Amino acid sequence: VESPWARAAIGTTRPGAAYFIVHNTGDEAVTLMGNITTPLAMMAQIHRTTISADGVSTMVPVEEILIAPGHSIALEPGGMHAMLMMLQSPMKEGGTFPLILTLEDGAKIPVEVPILGVAARGPDG
Repeated sequence: VESPWARAAIGTTRPGAAYFIVHNTGDEAVTLMGNITTPLAMMAQIHRTTISADGVSTMVPVEEILIAPGHSIALEPGGMHAMLMMLQSPMKEGGTFPLILTLEDGAKIPVEVPILGVAARGPDG
């Protein structure tokens, strides 16, 4: 997992989001499951943003993501992202939080996510 980041959020009433890149460096395809865990949120899932023909944006949960050997998937603003719902504490700039990704085989991937400013557009701010 490379370049994790999240934007600061005001309060806990609105969901937060986290972004990162997952690389499959192995020889076989792996499946990243859509349900993720973090003590920061009561519910965390990978969501995909879609835009309808009439320009309406919606987010839908992603159950699983197949990553071919030697390939990567990016969770980024406007596309797939880790949706953090029912926040348990505010996402304050300068802080971090743990996120646990799960593969189909049960393997867990811990990620420490830095919280950037509210206007951040990527892992470098």
